[in-house]
Amino acid sequence: MTHATPDPTTVVRELMPFASTLGITVTRYVPEEVRARLSWQPGLCTAGGVLHGGVLMALADTSGGACAFLNLSSEAQGTVTVESKTNFLRGVRDREVEAVSRPLHVGRTVIVVETDLRDSDGLLAARVTQSQLVLGPRS
Repeated sequence: MTHATPDPTTVVRELMPFASTLGITVTRYVPEEVRARLSWQPGLCTAGGVLHGGVLMALADTSGGACAFLNLSSEAQGTVTVESKTNFLRGVRDREVEAVSRPLHVGRTVIVVETDLRDSDGLLAARVTQSQLVLGPRS
């Protein structure tokens, strides 16, 4: 008997419904790396047709949070972002942006994830480093 592997976009959208609101799709979902994409849309832009920085941060937080979640121990309940540092390097003006998240540190109480955001030409648009607090078992 074979079991179908769950679609990573569906998994992330069920965990984080806001990902669905933004139209985020997930192309890779393993502990070592999460890849997520967001298509450019006029309604997500600021002046000059550039994707809003908050949208880019939301994509990075979604991808980074998913990466942290995949690296939790079996007794942990989840994670929450407690710190996020973003360096914006270029605007995204068309097509899509891809987030690639990788764990830098996986500890019992904090997981640190680094996420690169690249435009459709593969140029680095932003780098985000976030710390995720590990939530313990509920009592």
